[in-house]
Amino acid sequence: MTGPAILLLLLGLGLISWIFGRAKANRFITAGSKNLNSLPNYHGWYTALWAIVPALIFITIWSSVSPALVTDSVLANPAAAELTDNGFKRGAILSEARSIANNPGQKAFNPEAEQLAPLYAKAQSYYDIVGTLAVILLCFAGAAYAFIRIRPDFRARKRVEQVVMIVLLVASLIAIVATIGIVASLIFESARFFGMISPIDFFFGTEWNPKNTSVAGDGEDFGAIPLFWGTIFIGAIIAMVIAIPFGLMSAVYLTQYARPSFRKWMKPILEVLAGVPTVVYGYFAALTVAPALRDFAAAIGISNATSESALAAGLVMGVMIIPFVSSMADDSIAAVPSSMRDGSLAMGATKSETIKKVLIPAALPGVVGGVLLAVSRAIGETMIVVMAAGLAANLTANPFASVTTVTTQIVQLLTGDSDFNSPKVLAAFALGLTLFIVTLLLNLVALHIVKRYREAYE
Repeated sequence: MTGPAILLLLLGLGLISWIFGRAKANRFITAGSKNLNSLPNYHGWYTALWAIVPALIFITIWSSVSPALVTDSVLANPAAAELTDNGFKRGAILSEARSIANNPGQKAFNPEAEQLAPLYAKAQSYYDIVGTLAVILLCFAGAAYAFIRIRPDFRARKRVEQVVMIVLLVASLIAIVATIGIVASLIFESARFFGMISPIDFFFGTEWNPKNTSVAGDGEDFGAIPLFWGTIFIGAIIAMVIAIPFGLMSAVYLTQYARPSFRKWMKPILEVLAGVPTVVYGYFAALTVAPALRDFAAAIGISNATSESALAAGLVMGVMIIPFVSSMADDSIAAVPSSMRDGSLAMGATKSETIKKVLIPAALPGVVGGVLLAVSRAIGETMIVVMAAGLAANLTANPFASVTTVTTQIVQLLTGDSDFNSPKVLAAFALGLTLFIVTLLLNLVALHIVKRYREAYE
């Protein structure tokens, strides 16, 4: 049986175990037992867990062991005695034979592989049957063990909650370990890069052209200032000029002027923008916004305008992050105590004056926190910049010129065949570490501001 089929079989057996475990616990209630420690559902989950978890552990181990057993079985056959002793060619033949066994219609490149393919298919079928039977036996054994232990005073709820706590702990540890691994790899590879290129040349240089062959100590082509400027220009200036006013005004309208029925529908529609894939925004920027801006620039006399510009990427990126600003501002304004608004209106202030002088100042920490979160989202964007702003590392303030960002260059440096001992490739890790630190600081500042805001008004 295939992997998905085994998992479906296992889930089905787990469901049956849950039904039987719950039914046994229900019989205790029917019999009039007043000392049932846990609800029947917990007894059902306890039985299902014992049926599923040991079998899942076996499947995980078996999936890593069975390929070696299949290969050993094939090599033990006399037909494999004529295989070459060359390790690389031998492995290629065995890999091709395995591929033909899994895809019968595939044509063979090596005649030896075609001869070994039936042996692979036979051995694979045998060990699949062995693994399936073992999974079924483990499932029944685990379910039987749990079913026998079910009794009125059995603490099934405690056992089930312990398993849930272990799963949550493992999930948390995986996230922590993954984060530590990412940071460690960035630091290690960045240290290698800065051993070849001076940090001063990297952080303060104005020429970025890593396609040139560079040797250790030569940092003239690795000045990242144009990349940092392009990231700030597109993500923190142009995009924010669009996102902050429209996001804030939409939040004010939805919280203070819109009818509840209109707000009920309009707010989810606005937040749908955050769920649109960035490649869709990139296509829109490249095919619609960028040509329109180029024609507009030509109409007003800007002759060097191109279809790849910082303005096109920034405008579309600003539209993309409007929901981030709007949602945070909406929640912040709605969280301001109604007594402050009512007091302002009672003193004779108009609704607009109350919004400008009472609500927005009171909600300002939350609004600022949303803006910083939106900025951190914008500076990490890649697809829109690649498709609309281009790849040229220009240090310019002209919004109609082509510029690039840190994330775009990281993608470009790591695309294709890469030599991870060259400064050109290692520069991607230095850029990634810099971007990670900047984004982390922005998120920490935003979370700190939001935390202070919540402490003030809860």
